[in-house]
Amino acid sequence: MKKRSKKEKLLTFKLVRCIVYLIIITILFAFSYHLLQENNKIVPWSEVESVDDYTYIDIYKMSEKFAYYKDTNVGIHFVIEKEDTGLWHTYLVAINEDDYDKYKSIIDYTYERTKEEPKVIRAYGYPVIVDEKIKNLAIKNIPSFVPSENEVTITKDNYNVYLTNSYLDTTKAEKSRINILLYLTLASLVIVILLFIDTILYKGKNKKKRRRKYGISRNN
Repeated sequence: MKKRSKKEKLLTFKLVRCIVYLIIITILFAFSYHLLQENNKIVPWSEVESVDDYTYIDIYKMSEKFAYYKDTNVGIHFVIEKEDTGLWHTYLVAINEDDYDKYKSIIDYTYERTKEEPKVIRAYGYPVIVDEKIKNLAIKNIPSFVPSENEVTITKDNYNVYLTNSYLDTTKAEKSRINILLYLTLASLVIVILLFIDTILYKGKNKKKRRRKYGISRNN
């Protein structure tokens, strides 16, 4: 009866600890998954809130470059993103001019050099705040790009409303978005899983081995 009682206590102890660990593992796993989803989220340009947001624009039409950084070989282009409803929006996109061929079919279609409508290209990158030089060049050059039916005149006063205060820089490589909180959560999850496994394998203290180790006999 005594051995059975100890065994029951051990099983109860292990069961309670395992339940607690399972609850903690579930919570940490759910939280880690949520953090991963948030870190890996790619938002459309219309939903950008920070220059750290990895984002994209679906390019339907695209201009030739109207600004160029010779030292980095980066050109700034106007692009049009078209909604399913037919509404369209004009934005600015920076590309490495070595990638020009990737967009050439859309640029040619935009300038009616070809009648074949190309597939929309989804361009990824990070927002960059527009400086005054680019803003002035955009205001100067946009009348030659937007469709003729557009009746809005872009000025410094309404620039942010129609073109936003930033452009999409496709030349910036995607950053690692695993933050410290996620690292700590994943580390905690691994530790709790190891404790859970250790609890399952735990068989209690072996008193006989302890007696032999310290030279204790039953006669003492």
